[in-house]
Formats: sequence, structure tokens, C-alpha cells
Amino acid sequence: VHLSLLRPHPPWVAPEPYNQLYDPAALADFIRAESAQIEAEQHPFLAEMLATKHYSAPADQAKLTRLKSSYFGLMTDVDANLGRLFDFLKASGQWDNTLIIFTSDHGEQMGDHHLLGKLGYFDASYHIPLIIRDPDFDPSRANAQIDHFTENVDIMPTILDWLGLECPVQCDGQSLRPLIHTGAPTGHWREEAHWEYDFRNIPAGEALEHRLGLTPHQCSLNVIRSAQYKYVHFTNLPALFFDLVADPEELNNLIDHPDYQSLVLAFAQKMLSWRMNHDEQTLTHLALTDNGVVSRPSPRYAPLRSTP
Repeated sequence: VHLSLLRPHPPWVAPEPYNQLYDPAALADFIRAESAQIEAEQHPFLAEMLATKHYSAPADQAKLTRLKSSYFGLMTDVDANLGRLFDFLKASGQWDNTLIIFTSDHGEQMGDHHLLGKLGYFDASYHIPLIIRDPDFDPSRANAQIDHFTENVDIMPTILDWLGLECPVQCDGQSLRPLIHTGAPTGHWREEAHWEYDFRNIPAGEALEHRLGLTPHQCSLNVIRSAQYKYVHFTNLPALFFDLVADPEELNNLIDHPDYQSLVLAFAQKMLSWRMNHDEQTLTHLALTDNGVVSRPSPRYAPLRSTP
């Protein structure tokens, strides 16, 4: 069963009592530069987003904090209704044979970097929740937190693994069950997270493409993010590079900093290798021979070798 919950989502109006749960004055400050003008200096793409009404956050601080308060209230509303669902599963005897995966398709800027909505390359739009309750795991691991990078492409392999079914060769992800059960991955596991953003269809339309000097096909960006660094590659715009330990708020673009040039090159090469390794594989394991179609499935990564 796939249950899609609309909230939290515009319009950000939380019902009672959730609209009164969070005091706007008590919420954490926004992560952003001193002004939208300073923020826009980071990159031409960001400057265009900040100039687009659909994505720019209200300049009125009081209004923005009220929006954030309502957003938190909507999240709590979701939490309460999930509790009702879980109570039903328990009362109907289904709790102990139901795999539950809670996640989202995107995050929310909610004023961070003077933006609203989902867009671009900032963590706020892409660092999303992933909570899994596997009825087969050791109860002592309940509430365990996992620090390894996961992606939404891991959800399908996880479900198939739980059902005892084989994962198709073209799947990019891996089952999360080893992580859930032991806290440690088996075999190769990613050391970075990856995502792409296509900005062809944003409300600015052709005007945006013209101002940035891009064709519609060039309106995209790719991100590779490790525990410490983030590299952002555009088709025909300057790249960005962040040191997330020194600059967790992603305010300082280091792409031209002389001390980071070797890292920039290394991450550009990592991205190229990742894209090549994850080329379309739906039919690549098949070959036509004199004896007919031959299947030779291949994993995306070679098995780990022990060091003598």
C-alpha cells in the first residue's frame, strides 16, 4: 500500500490545534546570508531563483516565521494521523507483519537562503526523512540511527528484499535491510549522496533560459555530496564547491579557492565515474549470439576484496 500524505504542503494553513503548537518567536533562525542581495552573489542560478517570485521568501520576517510555525504544525498533524494508522494496524493484528517505510520526495527551503519551496542544491531541499520499521529486526535495535548515505532508489530493493524477490538488474539502489539489522552495510556502499535538479519548467520559463544563456536541455544541475564536501556541476554555468564541516550553512563557494583545487578535480572525477557506472542497464546484460539471447547480469560494482 502506498499512502501519499499531502501535508506539509501549500497552502501552509494548519488546522486546530496544530496551528497553535509552535510559537513563531521561539523557532530557530533562518540559515542564510545577511540579505538576498548578498546571497545572490554566490551563483547566477541562485540569483535567478531569488529574483523569481515563486521561489523567493517573503522579506517580512514576521510573515516568514508564521509560515514556518504553520509548516511545523502541519508536520505534527501528519505525525498524529500516522499514529492513528499504526494503532489500527496493531488493533487489527497486522502490525507484526507489516514493513513500514516513511519518507518524502523533497525537503523545503522555508526561508533558508531567502528561498521557499524545493529547488537547487542546498541540503534543505534534499536531506529528507527516512524511517523504517521492519517487523523482523531485533527489538534491541529499535530507534537506532544510521549515518550511512541512503537514497530513494534504495526503497524498491528494500521492499523486494523483504518479500524475498530478486531486484531487477537495472535498479540503481540497494536493499537497506543489512543496515537496518546490523547498522553496517554489506559489500560496496556509497560514500556520497547524489541528486539532480531540472529547472527547465520553473515559472520564469524561457526568460530564465535567455538570461542565463542556456538551452532548455542545459537547464540542469548535478550534485555529489560526501560527509564533508559538496560539488555542484551545471551543464553550462560555473560549478560550486562547499566544505560542509567549515561551512555547514553553504554560504561560501570555494570553487576557485587555490587550497581546494585538488578536491574539486577529485569530486568532478567522482561524479563522472558515478554517471558512467549508473548508465541505463535495462538491456545491457543481454547479448544476441549465434545460440540466441544470452543473459549475463552484472553488478554495478565489483565485490570488495580483502587486503592481505
